[in-house]
Amino acid sequence: MLKYPHILFDADDTLFHFDAFAGLQQLFSHYQLPFDQQEFRRYQQLNLPLWQQYQDGLINATELQQRRFEPYAQQLGVSALQLNADFLQAMTKLCTLLPGARELLDFLHGKARLGIITNGFTAMQQARLEHCGVADRFDVLVISEEVGVAKPDPAIFAHCLEKLGEPDKSQLLMVGDNPHSDVLGAQNAGIASCWFNRHQLPLPAGIQPTYQVQSLFELPALLTRG
Repeated sequence: MLKYPHILFDADDTLFHFDAFAGLQQLFSHYQLPFDQQEFRRYQQLNLPLWQQYQDGLINATELQQRRFEPYAQQLGVSALQLNADFLQAMTKLCTLLPGARELLDFLHGKARLGIITNGFTAMQQARLEHCGVADRFDVLVISEEVGVAKPDPAIFAHCLEKLGEPDKSQLLMVGDNPHSDVLGAQNAGIASCWFNRHQLPLPAGIQPTYQVQSLFELPALLTRG
């Protein structure tokens, strides 16, 4: 019997490999625009602060998706939202599960109710689950773009609990790679968390996960432990 009968997962870099560089290379190859690591760093200088603003509730999902591609849209004469849509499509096709993810989901199937709670975008989520052959493993899929708030806001966790039928919070575990959105979000919502810390990073101040693992292969033993 599992310690937590309801388990929530982040998506990107928790269950799914998210190679933004490869996706952007594929996107811009259609426009004959060279895209190397130096250009990727320039893109991230714009993209990462926008993600922080999105998680802080300062901008919405559409603003993030548009503003991160505006410099390229002006250069290529294509709308920024079209570039974003093409990027999400490329990322869906490139998507693979991280090591241990399929084995973990197979282990949990029929033993716990599973959900995904992600700050990723609607256009990619369901298609990615189907592409990787794991859509049938999840009972709920909660996407910040649809809810209107992003992790770590406790409101998105409350929305997820409502979709699960309001289980007792002691029955839930959140698993994610991002200490600021996943672990702090769970902490703010009053539920247990497991930090998937595969790169062995130091724990940020003020954030305290219930558990830590470096590999998804560790989770079955952790979840069945007394």
